[in-house]
Amino acid sequence: MQSLTAKIIGVGKALPEKRLTNADLEQMVETSDEWISKRVGIKERRIAQDDEYNSTFATTAAQAAIQMAGVDAKEIDFIIVATTTPDTVYPSVACLVQHNIGAVNASVLDVAAACTGFVYGAALAWGMIKSGLMKNILVIGSEINTAFVDWSDRDTCILFGDGAGAALFTVSDDANKGVLSMELGGDGSLKDLLVLPNSGSRKYTEPDGSPSLRATRMSGNEVYKNAVRHMNEAALAVLAKAGLTSEDVSLLIAHQANIRIIDAVAKRLKLPAEKVFINIEKYGNTSAATVPLALCEAVEQERLKPGDILVIDAFGAGLTWGAMAIRWA
Repeated sequence: MQSLTAKIIGVGKALPEKRLTNADLEQMVETSDEWISKRVGIKERRIAQDDEYNSTFATTAAQAAIQMAGVDAKEIDFIIVATTTPDTVYPSVACLVQHNIGAVNASVLDVAAACTGFVYGAALAWGMIKSGLMKNILVIGSEINTAFVDWSDRDTCILFGDGAGAALFTVSDDANKGVLSMELGGDGSLKDLLVLPNSGSRKYTEPDGSPSLRATRMSGNEVYKNAVRHMNEAALAVLAKAGLTSEDVSLLIAHQANIRIIDAVAKRLKLPAEKVFINIEKYGNTSAATVPLALCEAVEQERLKPGDILVIDAFGAGLTWGAMAIRWA
């Protein structure tokens, strides 16, 4: 029986024009460019306007990926959008993208795994293609995080930005050219470390009984420790499953949440700086969009060539985590 896998043949990105710099934040909360830059590695982030929606950027990123791949939208079998900040709970962002790009034959699904969402979506795409059920699957990570930011909270308002990235996966009849392995994980017992209250049907209140603000709450130190541990373990797991070691890695694209997390993971994997892609300084944490945004820019900068081993690695609320090893084709 022929062994199939999935390979990426097109990538795309979309970002708001508006920039919010650290200097701007200095005028809003008690913080400084030096403190933000040293602590998380962010210099600026993109902010969506009132007439720009999650589906706006998801659609643009999707169109760019399709154009690069040279695939007609009618040939797409499945659209997966990783997001926790959709236009609406229903219809899904994937439905809106399908309509916007004319992918009339595509099934549609939104995936909610927070910052790990794109990796989860890529794993679903790989499984569907590897099984022979589908040929072309569009995976998008798209977020409007700033819609849920408490701009008076200096610990979280410095972190988040908006944007989208997309990758088009297609079938490869050579199992060694494309996705080699994946690792996914979660731990619901740590659910309270990173929470967006009042974003669903459950009502959150403060100790005095007043409604909680619908804004991200995070236990930063605990999130940091868990992120480093699980991202490191996930990366090692996918390499082991593929019969590889960290010495074989050509490029690591890790979730762009905090430069210290990325550096810590790279150090544990013994990867030099030139093998680690970083763009957090320009966009901040765009949640499920960070990995595909970075992937798109890595392709634009010609950081990947055929045969290279790429590892994508992410961690998010839930808690969730996941990694994937890909031989670039």
